[in-house]
Amino acid sequence: MRDVLLDLVTGSECVGCAHPGRMLCDPCRAALPTTACVRWPTPTPAGLPVPWSVADHDGAVRAMVIGHKDRGQFAFRSVLAGLLSVAVRAAVAAGDGPVVLVPVPSRPGSSRRRGYDPMGTLARLAARQLRAAAYDATSASLLVSSRRVVDQAGLSARERADNLAGSMSCPSPGLARLARRRARARVVICDDVLTTGASAAEAARALSAVGLRPVAVATVAATRRRIPDQTPTRLSSRPTTG
Repeated sequence: MRDVLLDLVTGSECVGCAHPGRMLCDPCRAALPTTACVRWPTPTPAGLPVPWSVADHDGAVRAMVIGHKDRGQFAFRSVLAGLLSVAVRAAVAAGDGPVVLVPVPSRPGSSRRRGYDPMGTLARLAARQLRAAAYDATSASLLVSSRRVVDQAGLSARERADNLAGSMSCPSPGLARLARRRARARVVICDDVLTTGASAAEAARALSAVGLRPVAVATVAATRRRIPDQTPTRLSSRPTTG
């Protein structure tokens, strides 16, 4: 009855099964993945750290990512942050010490237009959930977009890499704060979706340029590449599993 009344008032329905009421019903929430695995994109951009993802960018997960980032559906942020924290835990399972979640920055002006920083918010909430699970975790928005880039939709893997090359930087004030708070921290790049890996590889380049070498990339979802990109590219060395 509560779900029916909610649908009558708001017109909402579950993004997973279209049941009227909650935007994510209890059965669909219970069916979300609880483990992460390595998901290398093909082709793999040079310099990409090991990428961990929880789900395919499909179904309810895709709807939540789009709703949170582009439609102001903030009710999904706790669930998405929980999925991101699963990927982070898988990425750092073999090590000890502090963990710093560094979100991939939005394009210049995007957060201002939205009035909201989607990825920064997910990284902060994921760090909070990790701390509740006894991890020494924090989030740090160390990266900024230093120049404008075109919309990535429809670009090939090579075009995305060229579009993003040199587009991110790590200003010194953020580094100073990190050095004071988290010496020898393991840095994990965080994003909502891994597509070609170009954004994460550029983030890794910008962090490595100032002496921070990320140990992994953690994302909520990864896109299944149905049509291989035939554009020549230099591949980074990577394991054959995942």
